[in-house]
Amino acid sequence: MNRRALLSVSDKTGLVEFATGLVDAGWQVLASGGTAAALATVGLEVADLADHTGSPAMLGHRVVTLHPKIHGGILADRSDPAHRADMDRYGIEPIDLVVVNLYPFETRPGVETIDIGGPALIRAAAKNHRHVGVVCDPSDYPAVLDEIRSGGWLSGATRRTLARKAFARTAAYDGAIVSWLDERDGEALLPPSLHLSLERAGALRYGENPDQPAASYRRIGTPGGPDDAEDWWNAVVQHGGVSLSYLNLLDAGAAWALVHDLGDQPAAAIIKHAGPCGAAIGEHPVRAYRSALACDERAAFGGVVALNRPVDIDTAGAMAGAPQADVIIAPGYGGGVVERLRAKRAGTRILEAPTPRRPTRTVRRIEGVWLVQGVPPELWDRSGWRVVSRRDPGHLVEDAAFAWRVAAHVASNAAVLARSGTAWGIGGGQQDRVGAVEIAVGKASGRAAGGVCASDGFFPFPDGIEAAAAGGVELIIQPGGSVNDRAVVEAADRLGLSMIFTGQRRFRH
Repeated sequence: MNRRALLSVSDKTGLVEFATGLVDAGWQVLASGGTAAALATVGLEVADLADHTGSPAMLGHRVVTLHPKIHGGILADRSDPAHRADMDRYGIEPIDLVVVNLYPFETRPGVETIDIGGPALIRAAAKNHRHVGVVCDPSDYPAVLDEIRSGGWLSGATRRTLARKAFARTAAYDGAIVSWLDERDGEALLPPSLHLSLERAGALRYGENPDQPAASYRRIGTPGGPDDAEDWWNAVVQHGGVSLSYLNLLDAGAAWALVHDLGDQPAAAIIKHAGPCGAAIGEHPVRAYRSALACDERAAFGGVVALNRPVDIDTAGAMAGAPQADVIIAPGYGGGVVERLRAKRAGTRILEAPTPRRPTRTVRRIEGVWLVQGVPPELWDRSGWRVVSRRDPGHLVEDAAFAWRVAAHVASNAAVLARSGTAWGIGGGQQDRVGAVEIAVGKASGRAAGGVCASDGFFPFPDGIEAAAAGGVELIIQPGGSVNDRAVVEAADRLGLSMIFTGQRRFRH
């Protein structure tokens, strides 16, 4: 039986090789105007769709494939006598394979790049996958062609797999169009409807615990709209170490976000269980790394180390002599660095990543409800800061800015003690603020004396100020906004501390 394929593609990648393979396998190939023309330029003669239907493209090519001879040939149930009778009556020939990819709306949004005929063809073929194969991704051409060459046709399992992919593609395409319309109407941040079309990127070693299966997912097609920032992870390259787990990804993402919030200087951050246990800036990456490690070297074992500069041989040497990290993530690695790290830390995942892009919103799920929120202003924006104490902060302002950035990445309630560009004590995840301060003071063990304390939320009572003063700090930076602000500021003045109100809360849950 001679089989028939319909080709109508916007992306011509691999088209000639695929169409040639079909023709060589004895298939009849129908092609829409642009696709037929592309094949004709290499001498491959195929049947033009307009000749097959007897209807030319019209309305500026808005109507090309929307024809009963096309959709009837795709949708017909070949086992149904009534369908076969209709095909005979109206001169409809069966179409066995539909190869379509869509106008590139995601990269060139606009009314004229909203594909109508393409999704209709894809959905028709996917619906009738019992009889018809559908290919919407050029990367599938080689496998499809190999199966056709070896067996003459596609197995039922292959057709089902292709149909699932096709429906996912059209769903993502429609979602991109809706998101574009929302953006044009000024509702991109919190739109009337939210569309997340994801494909499995790969299996993970396990979830939060070894008995939980897990996988990572990414957007189908080219990301667009306000969530572009999530795309950076797709460009991450792993140079060594065992496969990544669920927690590795969570912690690597947290570490990468923190280290890029620490400013333009060389910086290092260490994350354990999604929370910072070290952060520092310095004149050189190795200095920043050693300072970050000094914050809590015991907690750093098995954590994620992030640097905002390429790892050089000196920094690699420091890492090789330190407690083993599960993951190292950096923008690059100098000559011989990866090899040295592999030799000393064979199990450590070595990741090279691009600079993360700042999202405009975050999305989380609880049972039955999705929570969407805009992200807060940049952490280095000091326009709303004001000194509320009698003592002027002086040179401590820079340490205050550093500690404030770190505190924003710690689970609430959070407190960070810092001095000279290094976080020396980090307390987080506490239900009472004074408890977070006490933990940070204990972790610092006097190393933050003469430095600062940052709190992600206001101090409701003077006891938190007294606890910070016991750690030897000389400045406290906090949002302010408590009904007890006056008493809190009076406590700072009584203890000889400087105090800054940022006017911004930085809870993290």
